[in-house]
Amino acid sequence: MKPPKQNMNAFKLLFTLSFACLLVNCNSSKKEEKTERPNILFIMSDDHTSQAWGIYGGVLKDYVQNTNIERLGDQGMVLNNAFCTNSICVPSRATILSGQYSNKNGVYTLSDALHSDSLNVAKVLQKSGYQTAIIGKWHLKDEPSGFDYYNILHDQGRYWDPILRTAENFNKPAEAWDVHKGFSTDVITQLSLDWLNQRDKDKPFMLMTHFKATHEPFDFPERYNHLYENIEIPEPESLLDFSPETTGRSIIGQKLENLSWRYEQASNDPKNWWCHYPGLPFYTKGMDSITARKATYQKFIKDFMRSGAAIDDNIGKILDYLEASDLAENTIVIYTADQGYFLGEHGFFDKRLIYEESLRMPFVIRYPKEIEAGGRLDDIILNIDFAALFADYAGVQQPESFQGRSFRENLKGRTPEDWRTSAYYRYWTNHPERPGHFGIRNKRYKLALFYGQSLDMTGSSKETTEPAWEFYDLEKDPKENHNAYNNTEYQDIIKDMKVELIKQREAVEDTDEQYPTMQKIFKTHWN
Repeated sequence: MKPPKQNMNAFKLLFTLSFACLLVNCNSSKKEEKTERPNILFIMSDDHTSQAWGIYGGVLKDYVQNTNIERLGDQGMVLNNAFCTNSICVPSRATILSGQYSNKNGVYTLSDALHSDSLNVAKVLQKSGYQTAIIGKWHLKDEPSGFDYYNILHDQGRYWDPILRTAENFNKPAEAWDVHKGFSTDVITQLSLDWLNQRDKDKPFMLMTHFKATHEPFDFPERYNHLYENIEIPEPESLLDFSPETTGRSIIGQKLENLSWRYEQASNDPKNWWCHYPGLPFYTKGMDSITARKATYQKFIKDFMRSGAAIDDNIGKILDYLEASDLAENTIVIYTADQGYFLGEHGFFDKRLIYEESLRMPFVIRYPKEIEAGGRLDDIILNIDFAALFADYAGVQQPESFQGRSFRENLKGRTPEDWRTSAYYRYWTNHPERPGHFGIRNKRYKLALFYGQSLDMTGSSKETTEPAWEFYDLEKDPKENHNAYNNTEYQDIIKDMKVELIKQREAVEDTDEQYPTMQKIFKTHWN
């Protein structure tokens, strides 16, 4: 017996609706599958140290312009203990891309190149379907690889009317490179937004936006010409540390007097000096040593914070774009600096050293889907870990060559039980005032051997210095104003840390077996 016609019609309608729902769900799943993998926006500045971010406290916290850095911190997570493994621009950038220590990726000093045939995280993500781009500072000599698009500063780059190189003109003469009118930080941001607008929207993306700021000469756009005018900026407590004898440290370091000398040379012959400092002429002639150092600090710190203010402006532009484009929820946003920088602490400027201001990488990450807003992470994170984190977020297996480890679970509040408890660091370039050295830092203590040998490092001085140990209790002496290596209270701790240092060096295969001079130093100075 046939079913009544109306029942048959109802059955057909029900079947049609069910099938339609099935199709919608199927298509929806496909759509979700397409957008499930997050976009990655990695913003990095040069030398914009944690002391100038405000969110890490310090004497500058009430003076820095940090509206958008705070915005990211409030909406994401701040890393309290992120460290670089070699505090200098080129090696740190190579480590971030390769996930390797300098002794593995071959980029030890400023003079070295990251070769185009090297494996890097951009290649890994590109192969997995990500659209990849890098815009701004590169500084790694060879042509970028693994990026669908690049538009990079020539060499260090300049602050005004920057010259940028693309795949179309990278190997052409300099006159074929592109000049972009304006201030570097503003230009790099606009190029990044342009790329985001023109990208393939069917693919997840990884965009690296790399600012030149706040690198020396610490320049800034005209809108900040009068910021901090007639204001006295507070000084770090160790500004008037004039010599190693005051702290027991073993090295001279890069003193602020070297910066005031540079200001003077540029004031005398601005056309032929290697860079163009803002606000010249500047002289300290006729001043006593204390007055001169204080005056140099005030000029330096105001210029540095003005340069940082332009970064904060432009981070805001990028965050606003993500929100207006409905990209904010599924985009991981990171802001960091390639290393730290001394802002008058110990009377220093520049970086390179294992001391806290230079070693620490400020780092904030926002990912609304996974990371709780307003959190702080105290785990020790290294720049070798960044590539592994990106691979994890992209859902791809970490290559065996990566020496770092993803900290995605740490960011979710689930730190693995076997997470590292100490960080290994090595600065390879050797000069008498800043010798080659290596060491480890754990949650409380730091131990370093300044071995003072040039080895075969490019750009190093052939002048050697006597090997010397330094040790700091970061709980009792957080500013590292007292080298406690010879303090009897710490001898057992130092002995244990030396054992740990050997283990760390062996683990990363950085044992100096190829250098007989180093083996002799170990035999003589290890005990």
